[in-house]
Amino acid sequence: MSPGQPDDGGLSASGSPYLRHGASQPVRWMTWGAEAFERARRADRAVLLDIGAVWCHWCHVMDRESYEDEETAALINELFVPVKVDRDERPDVDARYQRAAQALSGQGGWPLTAFLTPAGELFYAGTYFPPHEGQGRPSFRRVLQEIARVWSEERGRVAASAEALRAHLQDIARMERQPGELDAVDAGAAVDELARVFDPRFGGFGGAPKFPSPGALGLLLDHWLDAGDERARDMLRRTLDAMGRGGVYDQLGGGFHRYATDARWLVPHFEKMAYDNGTLLEVYARAASVLDEPSWARIATGIVDYYRDVAPALVDAGGFPASQDADIGAGDDGDYWTWTPDEVRSALEDDAAVRAATVRYGLEDPAARMHLDPARRVLWQAASREAVARDLGIPADETVRLLDDVRLRLKAIRDRRPRPFVDETLYAGWVALVAAGHVAAARHLDQPDAADAARRALERVWSDAFEPGRGVRRCLGDPYSGVYLADQVHASGAFLDLFELTQDVRQLERSAALADLLLDRFLDADTSTFADPPAGAEASVASPGEQAGSIMDAPEPAANAAAIRVLARLHALTYEARYDDAARSTARAFAGSARRFATYAGTYYRAVGWLTGPVTTIIIVDDGNGLLEAALETYRPRTVVRRFRPGAVEAQALPPEMRAMVSGETPRAYVCAGHICAAPVSRPDDLRGLLATFRG
Repeated sequence: MSPGQPDDGGLSASGSPYLRHGASQPVRWMTWGAEAFERARRADRAVLLDIGAVWCHWCHVMDRESYEDEETAALINELFVPVKVDRDERPDVDARYQRAAQALSGQGGWPLTAFLTPAGELFYAGTYFPPHEGQGRPSFRRVLQEIARVWSEERGRVAASAEALRAHLQDIARMERQPGELDAVDAGAAVDELARVFDPRFGGFGGAPKFPSPGALGLLLDHWLDAGDERARDMLRRTLDAMGRGGVYDQLGGGFHRYATDARWLVPHFEKMAYDNGTLLEVYARAASVLDEPSWARIATGIVDYYRDVAPALVDAGGFPASQDADIGAGDDGDYWTWTPDEVRSALEDDAAVRAATVRYGLEDPAARMHLDPARRVLWQAASREAVARDLGIPADETVRLLDDVRLRLKAIRDRRPRPFVDETLYAGWVALVAAGHVAAARHLDQPDAADAARRALERVWSDAFEPGRGVRRCLGDPYSGVYLADQVHASGAFLDLFELTQDVRQLERSAALADLLLDRFLDADTSTFADPPAGAEASVASPGEQAGSIMDAPEPAANAAAIRVLARLHALTYEARYDDAARSTARAFAGSARRFATYAGTYYRAVGWLTGPVTTIIIVDDGNGLLEAALETYRPRTVVRRFRPGAVEAQALPPEMRAMVSGETPRAYVCAGHICAAPVSRPDDLRGLLATFRG
């Protein structure tokens, strides 16, 4: 250690705000790496692993109650080698130990508090531990002392626990990854499973707590368009409506909170995550276009506006923030996001506006009260504009103006409050997911500003994170950041989305370059699945079960499933057989177990659809007469769009029958579903009609 360098295990120099905060704590934290585990081996101590994130409410609580307490910190420093990990920065470490903790105790989440051997094997884990005994939970100090005792006096018990867990994880991996034939992967059967757990009263799947499920919602939209299954449309409509009306959607500032604590979507955990908002933006934009729902279009536009509102300089420079905190400090229970009736009256002053806010936002509904402070209420759309008009006895158009004014005035007052921290760290995969959502908004909702934001963000991913032969690093601009599977997959998919929107062939080349790296570095030839770490990566600390491939969205799209879809799309655009071969091999690796996990595997079922259903190819040959715009705005599952100038040289890469299209009469749009093609059309309205009716 150089003179003057802080003895904080490297946390103060980290790019992670979560780790930098840990540097100020009396616990002598170390960062994840071989040095920490070697210290544990030499000292013959167990490792205390804390995995959390800057947006995590209960991580802040445990920091304050335990890790910033001098006596507890002294106990930790005496008995353990403490290691702190930011789950946003190290998704590989988090995924492995979350998986192990859930297998051991049936419980996961953040903070994850785990105890490991110096070899990195987990033998005990929990989440939040309180500082004092109560409600059936031991105090954290008691846990620390008992774990240290077991480590010292019952080492055989520790070894047996670690070995049993390792074997259990291997059994789980085998159960999740059973090969089969693709014709057994039936989207209708997956929809049956979703219908079994669907909440017909409040939308969504299961009870409380209730999480958005963008993968499942995307599957429902596709299945309705493919099969005309009215159940799928009904579940989609009810869920999108309920989420958009609920407090889980920020009614003033736009964007979705992470999840709802109740079945009605009213009271959320208030953090906002990039992976939720990017994928939900895509679903809402597409569904709004297909089902002509203006309310869903407003929700999608609200997500776009949210990013512009909280991080305008970042969006202009290229990128989207990773998250926004739920709170601003100790004792805060969503105070920034919630309102008391007195605060609403003070903000709005006149009686009509106060009454409009009370009716519209459900201020009299006890279910929207905060648990710790019942005087505070979550705003949600309790009443339609028509219902507010009837209550106030005023015309509909006047009600629209009044409610718009109420929202803007409440938003302006809220903007004066101390704002929860916005983490502007740029994680490549999450930037890509939000960029893909913005591309969908540009395509289906005519949002040119969203297209520009997506283009800037993805250009920055390429310029600041891509390294030839390695891939995109997790953190943009950080040369020491790791290279992980999900970032390659999501970035490759977003570049494909941007290519179709702009027809800029560089974006297609970038997507293909990342897909080639997936095949070269992340594909396990023995199982035909993708997994971290990549080939050639520096050896990492051992941990229970190297990250097995999975098809479960949790909650960001499962990397294996998203990889299948990216490869299938690339094959449809480039006709390169290696992409199709790899997509089919990986899809078959999970086909035998997919039905068991159908409610969590929407992305996988949609991806397999690219391999088993007809792919629609739209070839446009023109110099710009609106045909491309018509093709892009019309959503239908499994569709790729290519535009060529008459006689374009790059069309030589097409199969002979399609190459002939480019040399023919222009302007023309050719639509082929599978191996059947419709007669060409030359007008945008004719193309829209063809896409709505032609099935091959």
